[in-house]
Amino acid sequence: METINWRSFKETLLHNPELELQFQYAENKRVNAAYHITEIKQAPITSVDCGGVMNSWTEIIIQLMEPNTAQQAKAMQVKKALSIIELVERSLLLDPVATVKIEFGNSAFDTRQLLPNEIIVDGNNLIVDLRPDAVQCKAIDRGGSCGTPAAKPKIELKNLAASACCEPGGGCC
Repeated sequence: METINWRSFKETLLHNPELELQFQYAENKRVNAAYHITEIKQAPITSVDCGGVMNSWTEIIIQLMEPNTAQQAKAMQVKKALSIIELVERSLLLDPVATVKIEFGNSAFDTRQLLPNEIIVDGNNLIVDLRPDAVQCKAIDRGGSCGTPAAKPKIELKNLAASACCEPGGGCC
């Protein structure tokens, strides 16, 4: 699955300001329409993978929270989400090539960061279809290994105590 970067995510929102913004986190399950965008985080990540190579990238994480009540409301319009983004960008310059993730959880779905798989216009709705991120091994993806040394040849050990030492053919001299 190819990731969606911040620039393309925001451009999609800008092209659909009048639609209702909804997030689908599992098959036929959407975040409660009364959700709040509680924060937008920019996370620069620097890592060293199992092959010993340093990697770096940035993620923009949009955190969603459902209300504590059973409140059902009309979904947030895209233009409201854009006003929150504008407020954030007055204080924090967001990296346009950063990977977008949506952080969400509720009582039936453990909190996790999900990737937008695709963004679909469906009538009056702009639906962000979310999928779990997958664990990856960058070293293997490069054709390398996970830092495990190649198998060493086995050395045959001889038990000297079991043979008569210093006799012809004893192997100790």
